[in-house]
Amino acid sequence: MGSFFLIPILFIAVVILLSSFFVVKQQRAVIIERFGKFQSIRNSGLQMKIPLVDRISGRLSLKIQQLDVIVETKTLDDVFVKLKVSVQYVVIKEKVYEAFYKLEYPHDQITSYVFDVVRAEVPKMKLDDVFVKKDDIAIAVKAELQDAMLEYGYDIIKTLVTDIDPDAQVKAAMNRINASEREKIAAQFEGDAARILIVEKAKAEAESKRLQGQGIADQRREIARGLEESVEVLNKVGINSQEASALIVVTQHYDTLQSIGEETNTNLILLPNSPQAGSDMLNNMVASFTASNMIGEQMKKNKKSLGNKDQNKD
Repeated sequence: MGSFFLIPILFIAVVILLSSFFVVKQQRAVIIERFGKFQSIRNSGLQMKIPLVDRISGRLSLKIQQLDVIVETKTLDDVFVKLKVSVQYVVIKEKVYEAFYKLEYPHDQITSYVFDVVRAEVPKMKLDDVFVKKDDIAIAVKAELQDAMLEYGYDIIKTLVTDIDPDAQVKAAMNRINASEREKIAAQFEGDAARILIVEKAKAEAESKRLQGQGIADQRREIARGLEESVEVLNKVGINSQEASALIVVTQHYDTLQSIGEETNTNLILLPNSPQAGSDMLNNMVASFTASNMIGEQMKKNKKSLGNKDQNKD
């Protein structure tokens, strides 16, 4: 009968003995209370407490944690915008007591400070400045939290503004503005390209005309040189310059008629074009050359006689 009661007692004793041992994981802290009063802080490893006297009041993580806070506020240009602020914080190992006993809800405390700072900073900025100066907002939030939470055993590692979300209508308007601006720039580039094309085309045409004129001048210069050589050859056989020039013109006339006759489709008509036209042309040209020479000689004589009179007067 005595052994029957002994077994439960031994079992209870083993359970109580085993309950006096507990394990604290890495990067964790355990708070031990004795009869409701703080007793000690236990770190990672195998730990022991007095059964039925000491109890584990709470566990705190010593890892870096992150809290995401979404704040809606208004900018200086009256645009409502939502900001997502990520706060990275950690419990200071030497201040586990303050972190556990001074703050009941640390997340709510951090959220309140984030709301206060963001709603104080963003209304000073226009919407475009909020996007540009988001790092300044994050620095302001961290500075405020650092001073406030250090007293409670929390260290603020970093704060980040991870998202800026204006009202849907504002975003649509911004997209339209950006699209219009890009279309304007594209039109300017297209206009510049068209203007450059016109200028280059005009330059090319001017260069073409210049080269064409130079070619015509060179052609006429070579023709004149050829005529000069032809006249010299005819002069050697006793034909004077006037007759030689007339003969060359008539020859070119008949060469032109021959080249036209070789073409099957031509609309060119030479007038006059009778069989006697060549002879008349030659006679007329010789007569005109003779008259021109006579007039030239007379003008020279008149000029010379006037010069002599002027000398006699002197």
